[in-house]
Amino acid sequence: MKSSPKKKNKIHASENHVHKFQELLSELALQFTDDQLLYQAFTHSSYVNEKKHSADSDNERLEFLGDSVLELCVSQYLYRRFHTMPEGEMTKLRAAVVCEPSLAGLARKYNFGDLVFLGKGEDMTGGRERSAMLADVFEAFVGALYLDQGMDAVNHFLEKTVYEKIETGSYTDVMDFKSQLQEFVQRTSSGAITYAIVDEQGPAHSREFVARVSINGDHQGEGIGKTKKSAEQHAAQKALMHLSTERE
Repeated sequence: MKSSPKKKNKIHASENHVHKFQELLSELALQFTDDQLLYQAFTHSSYVNEKKHSADSDNERLEFLGDSVLELCVSQYLYRRFHTMPEGEMTKLRAAVVCEPSLAGLARKYNFGDLVFLGKGEDMTGGRERSAMLADVFEAFVGALYLDQGMDAVNHFLEKTVYEKIETGSYTDVMDFKSQLQEFVQRTSSGAITYAIVDEQGPAHSREFVARVSINGDHQGEGIGKTKKSAEQHAAQKALMHLSTERE
């Protein structure tokens, strides 16, 4: 006689915990139809072990799924957004976007650590602030959102978090947009590229530079950075986006 499959234990969230989840979803303009799926995305294995829940009640399977969904979404975004970017550069940028420090930073921005169901021992030893745990939760949240709401909802979430960081030049330190712009101009015989620092902002201890890039005297983009070099890289990124849009 076959035994019936063991049911998962429900994750019980306190009223305060539920309120925090509601605040997060409201901030992200998202909703979940399955609260248990949402809670599971934030359930660490230490909590499952401590509460004697079934082994598959933690977020590890959702993390596995979310990792693949995130990589696909970012790949599609880069492919569509940067028409002039070669495959090798897209791979490098995607790696920077989905790496542990990047995802952990996003999780910290939205206080994901405060929402995690964590075992007492893990909590006491600073588990809520560990980058690896936070990055895993971010991926698990993407996986849960995909199962609950589909790919459109995932892209909506990523527009407010990941894609926005790409648009604002957060990854210019790992990408050589100036070289990409130079190669694009050489391929299309567009003319000469010039960079100029057109403004400096902020106090002396926290100075930001504004760079402008022009092709044959026509302004193509402006960028802001903590150094003149990073500002120029951001300006080159904006120019590439502008030129890509023109070619659509």
